[in-house]
Amino acid sequence: MAFLAALFFGFAPMFLFAYILYWLDHYEKEPLPLLVGVFSWGVLVAAGGSYVLNTLFGISVFTLTGSPELSSLTTGSISAPIVEETLKGLAVLLVFLVFRREFDSILDGIVYAGIAALGFAATENALYIWRGYESGGWGGLAVLVFIRVILVGWQHPVYTAFIGMGLALARTNRSVFVKILAVLGGWGMAMLTHSVHNTLAAFTSVENLTCLIGTVLDWMGVLFMFAVIILAGWMEQRNIVRYLREEVQTGLIDSRHYSTAVSAWRQGFVRLTSLFSGNYRATSRFYQVVGELAHKKHQLAKLGEEGGNSAIIQRYREELARLAPDAQT
Repeated sequence: MAFLAALFFGFAPMFLFAYILYWLDHYEKEPLPLLVGVFSWGVLVAAGGSYVLNTLFGISVFTLTGSPELSSLTTGSISAPIVEETLKGLAVLLVFLVFRREFDSILDGIVYAGIAALGFAATENALYIWRGYESGGWGGLAVLVFIRVILVGWQHPVYTAFIGMGLALARTNRSVFVKILAVLGGWGMAMLTHSVHNTLAAFTSVENLTCLIGTVLDWMGVLFMFAVIILAGWMEQRNIVRYLREEVQTGLIDSRHYSTAVSAWRQGFVRLTSLFSGNYRATSRFYQVVGELAHKKHQLAKLGEEGGNSAIIQRYREELARLAPDAQT
């Protein structure tokens, strides 16, 4: 029973957090198979690989120094940030390289990175919660649930979000220098923030100042991530407002579709009501394509043809023309 409880409290909250990130991507949602893929990568590859590599690192330090305290500190402060952020970030990098057309914005980078990190956190949390039960029974389990889910539940997405943002900046810039700097900077910030958290945690007890400082910094990071998400969502809305005017002027979409497309709340309401009117598939796909079209027109204006943007834009326009008669407003 305790093992099942550890699995439930390890995974269920992370599924909820992943859905929150998915929901916040209002205007151009990422494909569910890719999101499932990066979450699974976090659960299996990133978590499993990190456990092995961090354990080997800790054993090596202990063998060299004979100090369990130094082994624990260096594993948390050095090995874990490097190994874990690299393995989580590889999932985002794979999407960036293999599914480049699905990687369009800062928000996309945060969503892929955050969901990969939540997969990692699910496995790690289940392990810590189980250890809490082993050391302190059901009370110990409850304490670890509070710590791992409530206090630090969003920390892994915050760290890895920097990798997603770095890759997104690389995706949306022509300069090779900016691309390299953005990728390395994002990876570096992920490792730095992770290391700061782990180092403070190594000196933390619930009574001391280090605990308060660590908690404040952690939640500042969470607030920063959600502030960036809100800003990125506003930028996506602005692109739809700007780049879809042409489609309204040419009659490809009417003003009612346009008014719904530029409002996240109206889109959500229309998608919900279309479930009961029998045209959810056409409605959902219509507004998804609207978001994709705005992204591609923005990329064409900023980056030129890279990857045949004009041809993709034409295909999206043809699809919108087919979907418009059945898309709810």
